[in-house]
Amino acid sequence: MNDETPSILLVDDDVDICASMADIFADVGYSVDFAHEGARALELVRRRPYDVALLDLKMPGMDGVTLCREIRRVRSGTVSLLVTAYAGGDTVQEARDAGAWRILAKPVDFPSLMGLIDDVLKQPLVLVVDDDPDMCASLRDLMRELGYRVCIAHDLREAIERLQETTRVVLLDLRLPGEDGGVVFQRLREMNAAVPVVLITGYPAEMGPLVDRLGTEGFDAVHYKPLDIPRLLADLARLAGPATARGRVDRTTEI
Repeated sequence: MNDETPSILLVDDDVDICASMADIFADVGYSVDFAHEGARALELVRRRPYDVALLDLKMPGMDGVTLCREIRRVRSGTVSLLVTAYAGGDTVQEARDAGAWRILAKPVDFPSLMGLIDDVLKQPLVLVVDDDPDMCASLRDLMRELGYRVCIAHDLREAIERLQETTRVVLLDLRLPGEDGGVVFQRLREMNAAVPVVLITGYPAEMGPLVDRLGTEGFDAVHYKPLDIPRLLADLARLAGPATARGRVDRTTEI
């Protein structure tokens, strides 16, 4: 968020657990909302971005894994931590496939939890503006593995909304449906003149004059599809700062 107050969403059907955890997080300066079931949690997520969502696995109605998947779809920049006393079987893999960053055992060890949240808050937030859902999903998964948080926008309206968050770098496809790439670039620059912008296009010849014109207005890099992933990641590290890696990933393929 623009005020840079860390924001947390707690989701647990145990009212007492939610209340006590909310008090603890509020005491250390976090902005906290809570919900006792999945549908209400999704209402909150649609209204505002959260840095972290702490989700109980077992809840009536929508379970934590399903909720995690929906949060990733609605607010991919929110990092979900799943809390469970039932971590056996396929639960861990299902949670990871749904987008959970970590799975924590109940009862929660608060010092460890606070350390994880601190790690999340250090992860640079990257905004990907592209109308290709498969491209967005591939970039999101790749960058999440490397420790970046990733927001997704498919048009100018969504990009403006997502830019309200503490974005560290924007990846902007110059060809969006119904939008002029130059207008989108200028609108983003008006909203946040300091955020680095990396231009992306699969039409180098067609978009060449626009890229040349925007060069005088200060974009930070340009990449052509299919993307050279090592070069893109090098630019991200240069522009967004180092990520808090969750594991080493060797990527030499193109997207």
